[in-house]
Amino acid sequence: MSSQIILLVLLPFAAGLACYLLRAGFIRALVVMATAVILAAASVVLMAAGPISYSPGPILGLSWDIVVSVLDFALLGVILFYGFKHDNLLIKIFCVLQMFGLLILELFWVDHSAHVPAFHVDQLAAVMVLIISIVGSLICVFALPYMKEHEEHLHLETSRQPRFFLFLVLFLGAMNGLVMANNILWLYFFFEVTTLCSFMLIGHDGTEIAVKNAVRALWMNSAGGLAFVLGMMFTYASVGTLDIQAILASGGAGAGLLVGMGLICFAGFTKAAQVPFQSWLLGAMVAPTPVSALLHSSTMVKAGVYVVLRMAPAYAGSFVSDGVALCGAFTFLACAALAIGQSNGKKILAYSTISNLGLIIACAGINTPAATAAAIFLIIFHAVSKALLFLCVGTIEQRIGSRDIEDMRGLAARMPQTAWITITGILTMLLPPFGVLMAKWLAIESASGQLVVVTMMALGSALTVVYWARWAGTLLAAPGGERPAPEALPALIRLPLLALVAGAVLLSVAAPQVYDLAIAPMLPGMPSPIEAFYLYPLFAVLGVGLLLALRAARRSRATAYSAPYMAGSNLGMAADGTWNGPMNQPVKVEAGNYYLPGLFGEERLTTFVNVAAAALIVLMIGGAL
Repeated sequence: MSSQIILLVLLPFAAGLACYLLRAGFIRALVVMATAVILAAASVVLMAAGPISYSPGPILGLSWDIVVSVLDFALLGVILFYGFKHDNLLIKIFCVLQMFGLLILELFWVDHSAHVPAFHVDQLAAVMVLIISIVGSLICVFALPYMKEHEEHLHLETSRQPRFFLFLVLFLGAMNGLVMANNILWLYFFFEVTTLCSFMLIGHDGTEIAVKNAVRALWMNSAGGLAFVLGMMFTYASVGTLDIQAILASGGAGAGLLVGMGLICFAGFTKAAQVPFQSWLLGAMVAPTPVSALLHSSTMVKAGVYVVLRMAPAYAGSFVSDGVALCGAFTFLACAALAIGQSNGKKILAYSTISNLGLIIACAGINTPAATAAAIFLIIFHAVSKALLFLCVGTIEQRIGSRDIEDMRGLAARMPQTAWITITGILTMLLPPFGVLMAKWLAIESASGQLVVVTMMALGSALTVVYWARWAGTLLAAPGGERPAPEALPALIRLPLLALVAGAVLLSVAAPQVYDLAIAPMLPGMPSPIEAFYLYPLFAVLGVGLLLALRAARRSRATAYSAPYMAGSNLGMAADGTWNGPMNQPVKVEAGNYYLPGLFGEERLTTFVNVAAAALIVLMIGGAL
């Protein structure tokens, strides 16, 4: 299986370089599609193979550990260059401090003669590789026609696609390396590669707002990188090894280890855009849609929750664990509330992502087998549904020129295929017995012994219903009697959308099998929590409801449509409800949603949320001290 590990890490690096150097569009398309197929196949083979540890042999007589150490400093040098280029003091400070810390760790502390396997693929790593390689690859395929139209809209004289696909595809290799890494210095290296990739992709369009948000993402994630270096130093000083499996087995080794774990969890929080670091991910929405989809579903932010979840055994039963649960649950609740006040589709998806990642992190903090099962379920189902929804919003935006959900009113009549795929994606995030809601139920059950955490989870879940139901209803609000117009989608747009929507539904139907294959091996002896969910009876009820709804919709086509009644001031037979307004001017009737900015607006909540979240993080790390 060593060949699969090498392939999953190095192929995306090689394919990214090929996309950059071979400028012809059809060659780039062939490279991306071939890479997608190979990565997906290799990830399935790796999943079936079972646990494996692997260290690559020397290259030109040099140990790969030395090569990675050199690459660490080279990578930090590149990030420092961009700190000077954009004159950002925080990036410069965080980079220099990371270099200094790494220098001390590498030259004076680490015993380089000790053998540490570079990679270890257990069940959690295999599940993450499967998500990255399949969902991430579908996003890269979607990007092929999307970026062509995106650049036509920008009227670019010279295409920037070679550089775009270099970092987009490379991102997949960095993430695969991150989740399979067993040497914590290798984990740190891939962690920083994702930081650089996200910076380059967020700032891809080169506009002032894109560059500003890319720089913000870079300094915030550089702060996380510094916390990671400090966490490694505390951890190594406490347990004397870089081997992640050995670190996890030494849980309860003392205050030094807990401080290290607290700092590494802090690094995971910045990468997962947990409050108060959410602004970098919200700002990333200026990037092309494939970037947003990749960051939110299968790569960047999943790196953050993976690190917190991976290290969970090392801080189990400690104050750090309780702090992680509180921070995650607070983010889940706060960002669900903030999403209600948004009408921008991408921003709703961004807040929803941060919120759900908070729930995963809360499960890691609860640190029981049931909570771990809920966290992994959430990672799987959220990745598929959220990738689908981002790609749908990108498709809609290119067609109607807006990502505001108010402009999507009645989209089922204008873009029926995309609208129904979007509605299905929303339902998989909203309704039982689909996987996301089932995982939330398991998460709430696992938190039953922690009153504050379970209360925040329940309230956040209730708020989630509001913004999803509102969006789905808006898409269906077509004028009465209007027949859906035919919609043509390019094949490479339709294929990822159909694959993801089918995956979101079928994975939920096969949830018991998903648990048995992907999660049960990590939690031996734990009974399947799915059995208590009455999965198939709920699907039967949902199917009956769908059939009744379709029957009612078919009957409604023969119903005469009446315009909204405006107290006798309607103008003639106007079907849109136009009425005689002030100064006898015709006014068209318009419908709109409530967003309650006085309660859920960003201006109202953000400052309080950030201050409260920062206080919780200080308590988490301070408690370890």
